[in-house]
Amino acid sequence: MDFDDMLEELGELGRFQITTYTLVCLPVLFAAANSLTYVFTAGVPNYRCFIPGCDNPEYPKYNQSWLEWAIPDESRSHENMYKASQCDRYIRNLTVVNNTCFKDSFINKAERCNAWVYDENERTIVNDWNITCIENQWMLSLVGSSHFAGIIVGSALFGVLADRYGRKMIFIFCIVLMSISGVIQIFSPEYITFTTFVFINALGTAGIYPLAFIIGVEMVGRKKREVTGMILNYFYAIGEALVALIAWLARDWVLLQLSVSAPPILFVVYYWFVPESIRWLLAKEKNVQAKGIVCRVAKINKVKLSESLLDSFKEETQNAKASVEQMRDEVKILPVLKMMLKSRKLVIRFAIVFFIWAVNAFVFYGLSVNSTSMGGDKYLNFALVCLVEIPGYSLAWVCIQKFGRRPSLIGSLLICGLTCTVTVFVPLNVQWAIIVLFLIGKLGVTSAFGVVYVHTSEMLPTVIRSGGVGAASTMARVGALLAPFVPLLGVYVQPLPMLLFGGVAIVAGLLALKLPETLGIKLPESVEDAERI
Repeated sequence: MDFDDMLEELGELGRFQITTYTLVCLPVLFAAANSLTYVFTAGVPNYRCFIPGCDNPEYPKYNQSWLEWAIPDESRSHENMYKASQCDRYIRNLTVVNNTCFKDSFINKAERCNAWVYDENERTIVNDWNITCIENQWMLSLVGSSHFAGIIVGSALFGVLADRYGRKMIFIFCIVLMSISGVIQIFSPEYITFTTFVFINALGTAGIYPLAFIIGVEMVGRKKREVTGMILNYFYAIGEALVALIAWLARDWVLLQLSVSAPPILFVVYYWFVPESIRWLLAKEKNVQAKGIVCRVAKINKVKLSESLLDSFKEETQNAKASVEQMRDEVKILPVLKMMLKSRKLVIRFAIVFFIWAVNAFVFYGLSVNSTSMGGDKYLNFALVCLVEIPGYSLAWVCIQKFGRRPSLIGSLLICGLTCTVTVFVPLNVQWAIIVLFLIGKLGVTSAFGVVYVHTSEMLPTVIRSGGVGAASTMARVGALLAPFVPLLGVYVQPLPMLLFGGVAIVAGLLALKLPETLGIKLPESVEDAERI
């Protein structure tokens, strides 16, 4: 008996599934938080040059009344607000007595400094290891890229391991790896060690969301799969927003990292509370274990199992047949790929799809990182940019069913592209308008992400559907890998990051016009079917 048929007796989303699914979603909160802590741990606090003779060598204060005389103004706003330069200071007037801080103590000529005073209200790795000035900004961006490099490796590695050793054990292993490596980060003596553990932390983080998704989808019936996927996205968005709240409360990267990495170690108890995927057990012909879990589900859901369902666990022929069919499918994958590469139509189509995936991730994570560079409260901006993902995914869910896949994808990308571009032309003193446009842009790219998952899977032949979506997801990670470096462009030309996000999103939206509509079609079984879409 097929497990979907069993669920008709057990209940597609009963008390057991709801409880277990809630437990599985909780680690996703911490995985989401760990995935974006680098925005604040490697953030740039306010700092300025240390001024000998003016600053107290032991307890220097960031704000001083004499700063305008000693340090050049690098403010870019139109509000005439003074902002001390981070790496330049005025040369002392040698004709004036030392240890004085008056206007005449300095001449109007700047020099680079080699010591800094940091804002007392925030501590990041910049404070701890003096990663200052524009020539070192790449080191901060590299922290984010190291994270996404770990995501790429972890996604591929733990997906394979979960198929071989089970969803539950690999899920718990990923949580433990994320927790331990995240805590170890705070003991890093220098930058290289810290970045190495950021990579290891991302390895663990990479396995949590997809495995939670798989566990959730595999435990419910056909009609409830979309709901479980959507709820998991909501948990992820809330977890991202929690980073801003904790960072705002802590104002210290060590406390932030400890807060999001230490608690997940408690999820080790899931070994005794969360069951293995019944579908995986059946696929591996572990019928005795599967039967035990099914009986437990029935007891909690308060249903009585039929004799035919219980007898089905004695039959191994169906599972053996499924294994043979799976082996045959694996043999067929290579010929199908060769046939697709011979089709000019499909090569162009999936080149566009891969580009759209890369753009989605590039803009999605780029906007999250860039939100702290906008005017106003950076913690509030970051939280809003994360929480807007909830209506973004909801919008995608509604639109793909009502308007179709292609119009939804095109519209989402163009909305994102246009709003990102328009922010460049809004005066800096109209801050509320910039933030609103920024949020609409994030909503648009989030919606596009939700749509492209479904659209891609419906264009691929059955034999390579899973692998094809996986390959597209890898391209997305490559886009995400580049995202942390984009704010660095704003140091040279302030509007450049938003112009870049807007430009690539518009190009992706226009290219999506070449993709076929797949709403309501029969999923393609072969390359010929895919070409006919």
